[in-house]
Amino acid sequence: MNSRDRLLAVVVVVLWGVNFIALDYGLGQFPPFFFAGLRFAVLLPVLLFVPRPRVPWRWLIGYGLFFGALQFAFLFTAMNIGMPTGLASLVQQASAPFTVVLGALLLRERITPVQIVGILIAVLGMVAIGWHRAQSATLLPLLITLCGAFSWALGNLCGRKANAPNPLHLALWIAIVPPLPMFALSAVVEGPTAGWDALTTAFDSPTGWYALAGLAYTSLLATIIGSGLWTTLMGRYPASMVAPFSLLVPVVGFTTAWLVLGERPHPIELAAGAVVVGGVLLGSIKLTRRKPPAPEAPPEPAEASAPLRAT
Repeated sequence: MNSRDRLLAVVVVVLWGVNFIALDYGLGQFPPFFFAGLRFAVLLPVLLFVPRPRVPWRWLIGYGLFFGALQFAFLFTAMNIGMPTGLASLVQQASAPFTVVLGALLLRERITPVQIVGILIAVLGMVAIGWHRAQSATLLPLLITLCGAFSWALGNLCGRKANAPNPLHLALWIAIVPPLPMFALSAVVEGPTAGWDALTTAFDSPTGWYALAGLAYTSLLATIIGSGLWTTLMGRYPASMVAPFSLLVPVVGFTTAWLVLGERPHPIELAAGAVVVGGVLLGSIKLTRRKPPAPEAPPEPAEASAPLRAT
């Protein structure tokens, strides 16, 4: 992966790390299933001006189902029933090892020993942060968040198989999948009018305005720009090279919570975050063997001098 694409991956990491703060604001106003559908429904008018990506429908629908619908349905539910925002940003990044393993099993992608070591180091740092944070979380939200991470991994593979000529178009067009099932699920589980009542009253309180700002951020910046860049990288490189960057998201999430919400990360979390950063950088390197230099050609024999003619 070249330096420019590493920088693009870091941009995605920052957008998605800050996104967990936006999600927390949104869930303060909207029910989780309704919010999961709403974040994509607001993008539907944009599709009138964006041509459909030239990819098979099965990969478009699969990407929208796993990456768009199921991932956020699980994540929002977990956060709504008590999953801490910082810990959610961490556990969700279990999608990285899930993606690497699924890519090797289903897509026959080769993983180099250096990448394996880097991913294991990053996972070790992630586990250390999770162990420190999990003392304040119950088991059920953790398991539901892991289901969201697994859905994200499946979505990564669908996006890679789609191999869209214009990844931004693909990132936008997955918006056709989540709204209908999420709104239907919201009507059954949360009540037929709960989400719409929350939307109509969002303009009446500071909490509602924060929620609307969170909705704008997660729909425009995290989905359009973040997912568009991520889909581009997933189509350009093996999943095992791109997925480890998502392990940096909780580091950004903890830092943002510190700056915005006044949450001070524990020294253990800072040290483990440094381990995650080092592991991701190592896991994104793909070493190539240098070809041995070609042997030099033997010098051509000098032309035999003409025999002396007797006089």
